[in-house]
Amino acid sequence: MEPMTSEMKPVQNNAPRRPRILLAASGSVAAIKFANLCRSFTEWAEVKAVATKASLHFIDKASLPEDVILYTDEDEWSTWTKIGDSVLHIELRRWADIMIIAPLSANTLGKIAGGLCDNLLTCIVRAWDYDKPLFVAPAMNTLMWNNPFTEKHLMVIDELGISLIPPVSKRLACGDYGNGAMAEPSLIYQAVRIYYDAQLRSGGSNVS
Repeated sequence: MEPMTSEMKPVQNNAPRRPRILLAASGSVAAIKFANLCRSFTEWAEVKAVATKASLHFIDKASLPEDVILYTDEDEWSTWTKIGDSVLHIELRRWADIMIIAPLSANTLGKIAGGLCDNLLTCIVRAWDYDKPLFVAPAMNTLMWNNPFTEKHLMVIDELGISLIPPVSKRLACGDYGNGAMAEPSLIYQAVRIYYDAQLRSGGSNVS
C-alpha cells in the first residue's frame, strides 16, 4: 500500500463546540427586549429560549431569531404522554451549559428563593446542576427592588450559586425613576462572555 499523503489524511476537527445558552424570560415589561437578548448571543452560541406565560404578554415571537426555539409551559406538558418519554425541563437542563434568566421578575425571584417549581422555567431552576453557571438579571419597580423580601430572596439565590447581573437606575415603564430596570442585553451578554472566557482560560469550562 502507498503511504498516506497529507492530502489523503482525514481532517480532524478538534475545535471546541459552541457553548449552549438557555435564555429564559419571566413576566416583566423588560421582556420586550428578549428578542434583542437572543440576538446578542446567537452569533457566539447555540441558543434555546424559555418563556413564562406572563412574559409572553411582552415578547414578540415573530422578532425572535429564526434558529432560536422558544419553549413554553404548554410544551412541558405536550411533550410527555407516558413513562419513558423525555421530560422537557430535564432535557433543557442537560442541554444547557449556561442559563440566563432575563428579565427576572419579583414573582419569579420569590419562587426560586422559595424552591417553588410551578412552570417550565422554575422547574428547570429547581432541577439545575449548580456545577454549571446560572445568571439572573432582575427587572422590577424601584420599591419592589428595595422591598425587604427582595434582599432576603437575593441572599438565598446567592447561596445557591446564582450570579446576579444587577438592575440599573432609569425611568421605568411605570413612570417612576429609580433602580430596578433590567441591564441592557449588551451588558448581560458581556457579563456572561467575560465569565465564560475566564473559565475557559483557567480550564474550568465543561464545554468540549
